[in-house]
Amino acid sequence: MKEVKFLQFENLLKDVITQAINSLYNTEVPIKKITFQETKKEFDGDVTLVVFPWTKFSKKSPEATATDIGEYIIASTFPLESFNVVKGFLNLTIENTFWKNFLLKVSSDNNLLFSPSAIQSGILPEYLMVEYSSPNTNKPLHLGHIRNNLLGFSVSQILKANGHKVVMVNLVNDRGIHICKSMIAWEKFGNNETPASTGVKGDHLVGKYYVLFDKKFREQVENLVKQGMSREDAEKKAPLQKEIEEMLRKWEAGDNHTINLWKTMNSWVYEGFAVTYKNLGVSFDKIYYESETYLLGKKIVENGLTENIFFRSNDGSIRVDLTDAGLEQKVLLRSDGTSVYMTQDIGTAQLRFDDYSGLETLIYVVGNEQEHHFKVLREIFRKLKKPWADGLFHLSYGMVDLPSGKMKSREGTVVDGDDLIKDIVEQAEMTTKAQGKLDDYNTVEARELYHSLGMGALKYYILKVDPKKRMLFNPAESIDLNGNTGPFIQYTYARIRSVLRKGGAMKKSVSDFASHNLSSEEKLLIRMVYLYPQTVREAGENYSPALVANYVYEVAKTYNHFYHNHVIVDDSQIEISSFRLLLSELTSDVIRQSMNLLGIQVPERM
Repeated sequence: MKEVKFLQFENLLKDVITQAINSLYNTEVPIKKITFQETKKEFDGDVTLVVFPWTKFSKKSPEATATDIGEYIIASTFPLESFNVVKGFLNLTIENTFWKNFLLKVSSDNNLLFSPSAIQSGILPEYLMVEYSSPNTNKPLHLGHIRNNLLGFSVSQILKANGHKVVMVNLVNDRGIHICKSMIAWEKFGNNETPASTGVKGDHLVGKYYVLFDKKFREQVENLVKQGMSREDAEKKAPLQKEIEEMLRKWEAGDNHTINLWKTMNSWVYEGFAVTYKNLGVSFDKIYYESETYLLGKKIVENGLTENIFFRSNDGSIRVDLTDAGLEQKVLLRSDGTSVYMTQDIGTAQLRFDDYSGLETLIYVVGNEQEHHFKVLREIFRKLKKPWADGLFHLSYGMVDLPSGKMKSREGTVVDGDDLIKDIVEQAEMTTKAQGKLDDYNTVEARELYHSLGMGALKYYILKVDPKKRMLFNPAESIDLNGNTGPFIQYTYARIRSVLRKGGAMKKSVSDFASHNLSSEEKLLIRMVYLYPQTVREAGENYSPALVANYVYEVAKTYNHFYHNHVIVDDSQIEISSFRLLLSELTSDVIRQSMNLLGIQVPERM
């Protein structure tokens, strides 16, 4: 076998190709200009080079150019078994011995595959903070929040796998007009009911009054409109609108009654959130509260006014002029001195960079409807000449729709997160029982399995979609044990572990499989395993768990194809069985590691 360091063959191949172009066509080509594609399934090859860019140097047809380069690589020390040319595409097939050697090495040392150094490929680690969840304390978490939480948690795990230092934080929006709506409604219509007295989860109880406020407010507006007032004026002058504005002023002034009511209702919500977070399997290193950061934001705004970075407008509000950056004049403090969302975001960002010395990048996992908000926030810090201003990054993701349409919190048409979790776990139970895949589980183990499968279905269905894309969530599809779903991958993992238990006596370290001629299914499975570091690296660079999700599905699908076409445990063929058991074990490791990056558990048996 021609020697090559197995986890760097692409880089070494690029070196050989640059040498080929230089030698054949007397042209210097930077190595970064050499890029590969995955070989199309209908052609033989492990990797494909597009040669069209080099025909201007060769002065030959694409086919002739590809043949030149292929013959040069064959004659070099690179372990190329063969090549074929399809128009301007050079398909390259690596020697089988390379793949067997790769399997042996990573089987004896998983760090060669799973460690940050294997994944990074020269990328310097960064100090990153990921903010996700960011709920309001006026309603329970819904399906949109679930995508946010799962995306933020998974991105954090992927960045850690890339070797970055990551701080996972939550910002609870616990103050403002929206919070006052729930408070006013409970005070006026609640009859002192509590989670304890009603048996209703705290965040659900508070959310009930947020919806009730909107109903009562709309009734008042319609009455005023009937009396001849314009709708715009009616919405400003409705009694409930005046009451929430007055309550916000009292809250910011520290009125005891208002503060005590606020603390009581928020405590109900926090207890409810904690249960949902636990069921989702997400966590945070630190939780920030808007009520504790908005004052710093106000101070920064007031200092900016003194330094003429901001200005006071004719209506008395403090604003920043961002027209030079193609944006608008943005209100930072209202004319009555109360803060806006931007005020607290200014304070929170400053506090985080103060809290974590050396922090380089602050990633906000927030829906794409807030893209403008974060452009403004970044420009404000540029105006303030903060050295970390360009380190603010908005990980914008698409909204989640239902078959019935868009969700609306105020109208109570959202999919409640707790209900969704409960329903999908129940679906997992029914599906698993129907398939008879319980493998002698006791009651406690069975409940844990149903939860694991249900959450695997939910998380995978959401995370397999590119974050930037709007998505349609269909619970029934997510729980299927076949197809591109979490349960399919979980079941594949359990199948592999069963195979390994069966072949345990045959599984041994073998130094050489020289006599074993790889089948196409075996080679493809090893190639899939080989792609793990590259996939995790690209997922980290793009903040995209979807790359990991769709990769691990391909791994599971490839293993099942291998499983159905080969006898893995065969007493009469010890060496081949040992090889296939090693390959199975490494595949299970890749599936487990990949699913962990998605926050999904995999069962040892089903």
